[in-house]
Amino acid sequence: MASYYFLLFVLVAASAISEADAKKKLSKDFYCSSCPELLSIVNQGVINAIKKETRIGASLLRLHFHDCFVNGCDASILLDDTSSFIGEKTAAANNNSARGFNVIDDIKANVEKACPGVVSCADILTLAARDSVVHLGGPSWNVGLGRRDSITASRSDANNSIPAPFLNLSALKTNFANQGLSAKDLVALSGAHTIGLARCVQFRAHIYNDSNVDSLFRKSLQNKCPRSGNDNVLEPLDHQTPTHFDNLYFKNLLAKKALLHSDQELFNGSSTDNLVRKYATDNAKFFKAFAKGMVKMSSIKPLTGSNGQIRTNCRKIN
Repeated sequence: MASYYFLLFVLVAASAISEADAKKKLSKDFYCSSCPELLSIVNQGVINAIKKETRIGASLLRLHFHDCFVNGCDASILLDDTSSFIGEKTAAANNNSARGFNVIDDIKANVEKACPGVVSCADILTLAARDSVVHLGGPSWNVGLGRRDSITASRSDANNSIPAPFLNLSALKTNFANQGLSAKDLVALSGAHTIGLARCVQFRAHIYNDSNVDSLFRKSLQNKCPRSGNDNVLEPLDHQTPTHFDNLYFKNLLAKKALLHSDQELFNGSSTDNLVRKYATDNAKFFKAFAKGMVKMSSIKPLTGSNGQIRTNCRKIN
């Protein structure tokens, strides 16, 4: 009889553990019953925002990237500073640079009208990043849902975790490995720079100090970005199709026409050269690798179950 009760205890315990594990797993159907309108609300919000300003699609994608690299995909980047913490918005990679907060606010407000207190800001940000890529001509992928929102943020963690544009390949690999992402993920996800803009202050060192820059490309950039001043002058990361998601970013690397030092590091006589060549010649392979990389990145340390909270306002904790 004792062995029977012991076996029953083991089975109940195992069931509880499996249920807990199941809760931690993200699922594309997570809100099917609790908020069936979610996907259409987010998608329409992204489309409306991109119609107003095409650049915002790249900004939303970058916002998600910068969120996930700092203690996981938990919408911590959306939090304003409080008396108890300095948030991520003023970190080096985000200050006067991260954009799209108002778009997420608007989408969140519409989601709250449809299903109050149900959908996390982290999930909205993840969906908005995917929908931005799709709307600008890129690949789609299934977004696992069920994340919850953090109740704190850290500027110092953001400064230590988000890769900087001056990093070399070794440092980039280490940075991505710290997030559980491979060198292949690094190259594929860097392809996000096929859309969007960068400031003069971010690429100045590359066009004045590096030797692996096409001479005409260098000269044209130096005319717009002098050695001092014009820090906030913007240039497209992909000078050919900056608002269309494609593989021209990789073709630019082959031609030594990367805007950022960190981008050209991916094609500079090293281990990632072959991946750059592959994606430059095969758009479909790039799209497949990018989608796979985004699924991995979007799954970095999500808060699930009873961890965190569902913020009703993405800028502050409840």
